[in-house]
Amino acid sequence: MAVLDEVDHAILEELRRDARASMTAIADAVHISRAGAHARIKRLTDAGVITGYSVRTDPVLLGHHASAYVTLAIEQATWQDVSARLRAIPEIEHMALVGGDYDVILLVRASDARDLRRIVLEDIQAIPSIRSTRTILIFEDFTRA
Repeated sequence: MAVLDEVDHAILEELRRDARASMTAIADAVHISRAGAHARIKRLTDAGVITGYSVRTDPVLLGHHASAYVTLAIEQATWQDVSARLRAIPEIEHMALVGGDYDVILLVRASDARDLRRIVLEDIQAIPSIRSTRTILIFEDFTRA
């Protein structure tokens, strides 16, 4: 795919702001025709730039009153197995393999502190290749629209 231009970036920003916006609203916001907006969004989707659409939710209103980032130190050669096991834990909302003082960072959502304890101590630490964990509690979330 060719390099994205200013109009492509503007379309993506409009979709990030409201993925349910009509094609007409997107076209108007970026000052192109409706057909042009449609063609560009199709091109961005076909090229894999746009990978899907999602809904943002409020974790507290969903009953997740305890959230934390959990960092992991793992045995490096076991990443594929660790990754597969972590994906099976439904309370893990996000997972990233990172560089630095730890190897993996997880965003965990739990119903309460007791549930968070269970997830970390019984589910995550039960994976044999995980050498250590560190839990960082989240007091308040912010998500850029």
